[in-house]
Parts: sequence; structure tokens; C-alpha cells
Amino acid sequence: MNFSNLQFTKQNILKGALIYSAGDTIAALLLQEFSIYRVLGMMCVGATVYAFEIPNYFSWIEHKTAKLSGIKKTISKTSLAILYFNPLWIFRHLAFIKLFSGNYEVINSSLLQIALVSFLVNIPISYIANYTIQNNIKLDWRFIASAIFSAIMAIYYAASETLFT
Repeated sequence: MNFSNLQFTKQNILKGALIYSAGDTIAALLLQEFSIYRVLGMMCVGATVYAFEIPNYFSWIEHKTAKLSGIKKTISKTSLAILYFNPLWIFRHLAFIKLFSGNYEVINSSLLQIALVSFLVNIPISYIANYTIQNNIKLDWRFIASAIFSAIMAIYYAASETLFT
């Protein structure tokens, strides 16, 4: 990938901050774990890490699959998106939540196990969503579509600690 083509736009920064923090705030309210530090922390992560990584990864997927066609292209794009949102990504997301909530001591291998189970249980939903995002939504809109899906999934990931422990 050409580094001069990396995306980090004001629009993605704002959308990342708002959408990721909104999804996590809903999850936190449902679990009675609301914290202003958690909201602000997730806003920062959404505006930096996610606003930079995700659009650039989606561009990379587009570049890597450009010469493919038909079902091979569809499956490749969907699979590459799922590979990005893997158990380590989920673990990192949960670790950010714990970090911003002041629960450093629970960032351990048990949290990684929760992320793995959460990922495995979520594969059918994730496959459908990532198929739709990668194959039916224009590249310029994929980050926001993925952010909305991730915000919805943030509720699931936050609840997964309760569901899968």
C-alpha cells in the first residue's frame, strides 16, 4: 500500500468518535457500568485508532481483490474483513473498555478467551454484515457502515463478558 494514500479524515475522526462511543455507551448503560471516562476513552479510540485503521484496511481489501471477480472476489472481500475483526481485535476493544473503566486487573487471558468465544459465536452475523458492507456499500461509506455495525456489536461484545463467562 502506498503510504501517501492513507486515509485519516476529519469526517472519519468525527464519525468514529461519535458512533463507537454511542454504541459503547448504550452497552455500558445496559450493564449499569456507565462512566464518563469510558465514554471519553472510547471517543478517543474511535477518533484515532479505529478512524485510521478501518478505512485504510478496507482500502487495502479493495486493492488486494481488484483483480478478482465473481464469487471469488465476494468471498475474499468478506473473509478479509472478518479476519480483521478477529478475536485479538475484540480482545483489544474489550481491553480498551476495561482500561477506560479503571478495571485494569481484568485485562488478562480470561478476557482473551471471552473474545475468542464471542468471535466464534458471532461468525454468522459477522459474515452477513461484512458481506453486505464489503460487497454492497461503496468504499467511501464502508467505515461509517462498519462503525454502525460495530456500535451495535459493541453492545454484544460488552454483554459477551456476561454471556460467555
